Amino acid sequence: MLKNGSKNKIFSLFIIIVSIFSLGMKKMEMTPKTVYHVYLEGKSIGLLESKKDLEEYIDKEQEHLKEKYNVKKVYTPDNLDIKKEITYSNDISTTKEIYEKIKDNSSFMIDGYEIYIKKTNNSSTDVKKADTKNKRIYVIDKKIFTKSIDQTVKSFVTLEDYNTYKSNKKQKIKDTGKIIENIYIQNDITIKKGKIPTDREIYTDVNELSKYLLFGKITNEATYTIQDGDTISEIAYNNKMSNEEFLIINPEFKNENALLYSGQVVNIGILNPQVNIVEEDEVVAIEEKKYQTETRYDNSKYVGYEQVTQAGVNGSNKVTQKIQKINGETTNIVTMSTEEITPAINEIIVKGGKESSYGGGGVMGGAPVATAGSWGWPASCNSISSPFGYRWGVLHDGTDIAGCGYNSPIFAAQAGTVVKVAYKYDNGKYIIINHNNGYYSLYAHLATQTVTEGTTVARGQVIGGMGRTGFATGVHLHYSIWQGYPYSGGRVLNAMSMY
Repeated sequence: MLKNGSKNKIFSLFIIIVSIFSLGMKKMEMTPKTVYHVYLEGKSIGLLESKKDLEEYIDKEQEHLKEKYNVKKVYTPDNLDIKKEITYSNDISTTKEIYEKIKDNSSFMIDGYEIYIKKTNNSSTDVKKADTKNKRIYVIDKKIFTKSIDQTVKSFVTLEDYNTYKSNKKQKIKDTGKIIENIYIQNDITIKKGKIPTDREIYTDVNELSKYLLFGKITNEATYTIQDGDTISEIAYNNKMSNEEFLIINPEFKNENALLYSGQVVNIGILNPQVNIVEEDEVVAIEEKKYQTETRYDNSKYVGYEQVTQAGVNGSNKVTQKIQKINGETTNIVTMSTEEITPAINEIIVKGGKESSYGGGGVMGGAPVATAGSWGWPASCNSISSPFGYRWGVLHDGTDIAGCGYNSPIFAAQAGTVVKVAYKYDNGKYIIINHNNGYYSLYAHLATQTVTEGTTVARGQVIGGMGRTGFATGVHLHYSIWQGYPYSGGRVLNAMSMY
């Protein structure tokens, strides 16, 4: 039996041992250690002993991504930051705990290519261009993008023309015809190799990316089943497409006059190109030269008298032009030379100038009704750069005439009263003529305006000069005919139906 003194000694020894152990443990706790502090989107999500272990764990757990994209490695998210630190803390997370916090809140990265497509600076409503915003496209292999671009170009250029251009063969036009001088992408494109995010659309298929480059989406387009009597032009117009758009997405048809059969299924869709494919051509063609109308007055005849004393006959010219197209739409025509083959013979109309003594001016029923054949051509050349109709889902409400040259004369298509001489941001300088029979004509993008509001003009009278004011990619005339005042309750017509 221990005495009280011995008990006290043992207790004191125990206290000393515990104190030494506690001091040792505290000293161990105070020993600094190297760890990795993990931040996700700038917020701390824990400490790790090994950065390498986390990277290997992610690569192992994301095996399905490797199989989906056929890659060898999966990397940590782009918004994950891992910093090496010295700490005394023992609050260390496991690799799995950190991984669980990452996988549901961020996307992992794989090797690939980022394609940056810069918007164009063109300001025109004349053609659909890829100028709305900058775009980023992700691909596994750079060849997927280059092949898709190649395929997209072939949508706007015939295979024969494209192959001839690619062969780099020097071409010459013997008499008439076309040669492609250049094809290029108007947008600035940057291709950068690196890690790409797996939560974005990553293209692995050429056809799928080609579809996106044409339509701006990869979902399937609508279809239409042909009915008896359908034509390609009617189907295209009824679905807000141009004939060219229809042929692009239905390449089995060679032209808009191709035969259709009942029950046949065709693709319907509105193009939304993501890049601007520019084609520059030299074209030599025989062009019809439309005759002009001369009005002469005979004061021995009463007002209201009108007789054609010389019939008009169209002539022909051999014209060499430089033509630029963007995404299949003509945006500029420059005439390099014109050689007259057959001269045009002007129409001569004699009108009475003598006032009737009975009053009323001898005019019965007011202004003549506008009919096909009664309209004069509004320009000094005849090249149509863009016809009336839908383009890219939007109605182009006029006919664009180009190739005449800057400030070349613009003529009143019919007699009437000038009711508008103005400038608008899209039309540029424009003129509206009231033909006093319910019809109006509009002339836009003018360089000059040589008439004033209230002026009475005759058919064929010069009213201005061709230009490129407002939203216009090249020198041309936007010409339209309306029943009723343009854009204010009026109904636009296809001007070419009057010729």
